[in-house]
Amino acid sequence: MGGWTTRDIPEQSGRIAVVTGANGGLGLVTARELARAGARVVVACRDAGRGQRAVELLRGEVPDADVTFRRLDLGELRSVRDFAASLPYDRVDLLVNNAGVMAVPYGTTADGFETQFGVNHLGHFALTGLLLPRLLAAPAARVVTVSSMLHALGKVDLRDLNSLRSYGRWTAYARSKSANLHFTHELARRLAASGAPVVAAAAHPGYAATGLTAGVGGAATRRLLLAGDRVLAQPAEAGALPTLYAATAPGVRPDSFTGPALAMWRGAPARSWRAPWTLDDTLGERLWDASARLTGVTCDLVDRAG
Repeated sequence: MGGWTTRDIPEQSGRIAVVTGANGGLGLVTARELARAGARVVVACRDAGRGQRAVELLRGEVPDADVTFRRLDLGELRSVRDFAASLPYDRVDLLVNNAGVMAVPYGTTADGFETQFGVNHLGHFALTGLLLPRLLAAPAARVVTVSSMLHALGKVDLRDLNSLRSYGRWTAYARSKSANLHFTHELARRLAASGAPVVAAAAHPGYAATGLTAGVGGAATRRLLLAGDRVLAQPAEAGALPTLYAATAPGVRPDSFTGPALAMWRGAPARSWRAPWTLDDTLGERLWDASARLTGVTCDLVDRAG
């Protein structure tokens, strides 16, 4: 991958990209650079005011940007369905599952799921499944799901997906990010079995200042994390590079995991280490089946090869 930068993004004219959480942080940078390369970008986020401001900002930075806002609340399955049903395109060339919450106090989504599992994993699982016919209609579509290097701190517990037995905010976050990698792995397997020309890949930003820490813990914890963001973290522009690489670079392999080259922390995009359990076929299939049952979205291509 070398010193891959945004200058290496191939021409994206004619491609339609949906980026969740594109109102700020990594998502905003991802949307901006895709638009700069010529893609038609849908800014998908929960807050209409922030979404419209993001569109205005993008058009200010990229005067010829083709960007629109559409409301999407990943914590409400009805909103996910409404978004997919109202999207005015027959095909989607790129879906970037970027939005997420991190280490929040225990809570539940509108549908009763633990917030981090519900938003970070189930919302994106449902969105991908609902957009799958349009991804399959594109000649070379990609689904890029943003995980985290912190996925290694938590293995998915199929007996307690909603953390009803016990809740630790960082453990729940790590489990949701492991779930993102399980989803990518199983989606890639099912796409391969069906022969569909869609690449499912994952990425992570390393340690990047993305704004997620603003809602973490008490005041003292937030001050500490914000200080770390200023001193140790790379900016969002650098943190978005692995996502942009996975989304646009030629030769990206299905089920690949791209992150910063230097100790998974910072630097140019490179192949990243992932916890072995995220490559477990049985665990991935069982989580897939549970996710389909919980969301009511089958996300089916073909039955997975045995």
